[in-house]
Amino acid sequence: MPEIHGNIEGIKKTTLDELSMLYDIQLEPDVFVPQDLMDGLCGYSASLNREIAVYITRFGEIADVFIGKSSSIDLPDLRLRRSERRLSMIRCIHTHPNGSGELSDVDISALLTMRFDAMCAIGVDDNGKPTTAQCAFVDAEHQGQVSRTEIISAKRIPQAEWIQIIEETDTVYLAKEPEAEKNGERAVLVGIESEESLDELEELAKTAGAETVLRIMQKRSKMDTTYCIGKGKAEELALRAQAVHADLVIFDEELSGVMQKNLEEMLRVKVVDRTALILDIFAGRANTREGKLQVEMAQLHYRSQRLLGQGLVLSRLAGGIGTRGPGESKLEVNRRRIRERLTDLGRELEQINKQRNLRRQNREKNGIPIVALVGYTNAGKSTLFNLLTDSNVYVMDQLFATLDSVSRPITLPHGGKALLVDTVGFIRKLPHDLVKAFRATLEEAKLADVLVIVSDGSDPELVSRHQTVLEVLDSLEATESPRIDALNKCDLYTEEADLLSGAIKVSAVTGQNIDALLLKIEEEIDSGTQQARLLIPFSHYGLLNKIHELGSIVSQEHCEEGVIVVAKMEPQNVNFVCKEGAKLLEDERK
Repeated sequence: MPEIHGNIEGIKKTTLDELSMLYDIQLEPDVFVPQDLMDGLCGYSASLNREIAVYITRFGEIADVFIGKSSSIDLPDLRLRRSERRLSMIRCIHTHPNGSGELSDVDISALLTMRFDAMCAIGVDDNGKPTTAQCAFVDAEHQGQVSRTEIISAKRIPQAEWIQIIEETDTVYLAKEPEAEKNGERAVLVGIESEESLDELEELAKTAGAETVLRIMQKRSKMDTTYCIGKGKAEELALRAQAVHADLVIFDEELSGVMQKNLEEMLRVKVVDRTALILDIFAGRANTREGKLQVEMAQLHYRSQRLLGQGLVLSRLAGGIGTRGPGESKLEVNRRRIRERLTDLGRELEQINKQRNLRRQNREKNGIPIVALVGYTNAGKSTLFNLLTDSNVYVMDQLFATLDSVSRPITLPHGGKALLVDTVGFIRKLPHDLVKAFRATLEEAKLADVLVIVSDGSDPELVSRHQTVLEVLDSLEATESPRIDALNKCDLYTEEADLLSGAIKVSAVTGQNIDALLLKIEEEIDSGTQQARLLIPFSHYGLLNKIHELGSIVSQEHCEEGVIVVAKMEPQNVNFVCKEGAKLLEDERK
């Protein structure tokens, strides 16, 4: 159980255990200090007649709990940010028993010395109820000065407003900070599978803006149910992470809520897993309304599976006198809010999916074949898409640079038309919640007439990553469409070996062998179809609509007897329209 620090002499163990439950609390992003937390702190402060302080991180977590004397408290220096020119990313909330919430000179000194996000004092009356409160923030414009709020009722704290002041102050500091200190978080990577998987995790961390300062590999056949890597290794990790001044630890496996909680208590830094990291990247990449909704849905599913019991006794459902009634625990409130939001997101996405289906039906009605580019993330799909469609889709040498699917028309070598779709990249251990949320988008691959699997020919992990793509396609049931392997970046490797049997070696940068790829696409589209030259008499003019439904019309011209069309259809459909009144003038097998 997490420890309570400071002046704990003479305090019952049961009281310390109850206070340690504060560590379970998770604050909402726009809440400065929740009312139930404030009430709990004041109640304990009055009963103990001692000041109590909590450190709250910028992520809404309780980082530490301290007990002081009746009129003072020793606050240790704790920072989530290495730079001493920036705010510490921690706000300090503390009580003043038998007094008002007015900040003392000692409070202001601690605020400046430790560069807290904010320093807040809450007055406590003899009954353990909060009275008044005051907050102070470091003045970023004037060195060594602070800005204080008025002394207000503790029940009227402007939650979102005070959070906004913290964010605005930090923005000013960021603008003043030297470029060398504007780096992202310092990350420690931990894996139990392979160095190759850890290499990919490092790429993901870099994409998310983190700097890898330490890598730890521990070969295990399965994860430890409590600490993932075992208690002894976790204790060693805590020391090594502290030595390199790490801001967070990223695990290459998906952690349970219990594992994450235990690890954060031991490591004293933020802990995220591979799934959370990928979701964070997706959240930063989503541009369209659909993409943002899909990412939010995946994040909420992820959070809902990791909701643990909340901290204060008063915030939990319990049995006994004084606890019965129609109330909800904070845990249940959080679960209900997530369920309600997921329902709303589901409705919005359903409407978007209906619109997508209408567009898809129109494409099918017009007989336009669909070609989908699929492949491992950062294989060069978007660069190839831009080359084939003369577009300017965002391209960057990083994982998941492109998130939202994009479609553009292309012209095939013999004049035919097709619709090219650029899809989101795949990756090993693709989060299940992400696949579920993005299923409608990923169905573009399932419903495509031709799949072009783009692989990075210069990638030493080519074979295993190509296999990952095949497994994801199988999970999407995208198994019926013809597949073309395109070995991209052939300008970056010189190997003569056929790395993927039958693959077309191309370069999306130089354009090498692009014509061969287009010919192959056209060949697969026309596979199994018959190009026929038909005369449609004016008396059977309605057959033109039927031909559009059954195939595609390459060209048409009017003559005295009717309309001469060149159409591509399956042989049985050619026979059908001929029986209905069309006259076959010429046909040839493609």
